[in-house]
Amino acid sequence: MSDTRSEVASIVERIRPVAVEAAVTAVHFLGTEAAFVLGEEAVLIAGEAGERRVNAHQGAILCSAGDGARIVTGGDDGSIGVVDGAGEARTIAADAKKRWIDRVATARDGTVAWAAGKQAFVRTPKGAEKSLDLPSSAGGLAFAPKGFRLAVAHYNGVTLWFPNASAKAETLAWKGSHLDVSFSPDGRFLITAMQEPALHGWRLTDAKDMRMSGYAGKVQSISWSGTGGWLATSGAPQLILWPFQGKDGPMGKAPKMLAPADNRVSAVACHPQQDIVAVGYENGMMLLVRIDDGAEIIARHPGKAPISALTWSASGDRLAFGTEEAEAGIITL
Repeated sequence: MSDTRSEVASIVERIRPVAVEAAVTAVHFLGTEAAFVLGEEAVLIAGEAGERRVNAHQGAILCSAGDGARIVTGGDDGSIGVVDGAGEARTIAADAKKRWIDRVATARDGTVAWAAGKQAFVRTPKGAEKSLDLPSSAGGLAFAPKGFRLAVAHYNGVTLWFPNASAKAETLAWKGSHLDVSFSPDGRFLITAMQEPALHGWRLTDAKDMRMSGYAGKVQSISWSGTGGWLATSGAPQLILWPFQGKDGPMGKAPKMLAPADNRVSAVACHPQQDIVAVGYENGMMLLVRIDDGAEIIARHPGKAPISALTWSASGDRLAFGTEEAEAGIITL
């Protein structure tokens, strides 16, 4: 289907533009306010009362993670920062060697994880800090949905670490460079995005692995559906959805492919309660796509640059987006 999509319903008129004035690398919600993480130094928070800019780093912001109440950021200044719902920024840790902090993650209890070089660190809400040496630089971090367990993606696999346990960390091996990692919402599966155009995964009960390939390009955005039954991904000129409803996940199953376009998908975000996916494309177009039947609504017409960030509020009534060329907005549904 063409990117023009003149026959499809539209909510484009509901976009509230946000003047970010810089490339957007990520967007998170702090309550009802959208927080746009910019490429350099700052986070811009936009709400009903207006917009305010919060300086978080002295240099580039390389990564971020949000839990609804705060945003944790890592920068090329070697520091780990936190921006809270009041718009206050503070530094919670700094790398002793001033190494870049390019991976961060948050846990439900307030624990923060980050990576610097060939080391991963965790810091609890009480300030206790632990570290783990890695075989190579970290490609991604993710906390398990239950229990105090951290997954660290790296070259040739993933390390599963219980920071409070004395036992040696477990390794799930698969050759290649693993650049991102994510647990399924029920904690049964672990998925990584590869340097090559593919995903890899493991069923954690028995370490049975699975390969999900066929992409046109590298998968740079993944999102689990609110029910946990689908994994939405970028990397192809259509939305790719892998089924995770059964005990075997996508093993031996083909993905569902929806919303074909002339350009590749660059960002995906699943609605927190409904089986709807917000899909951003490399030409700046955005669609809302219903998983059951593939029905589409145009959320944004093609623009100047790829959609680089996309997320829903926890209540699912707001959708925020940003692009690589300083375009951003919020849609209220």
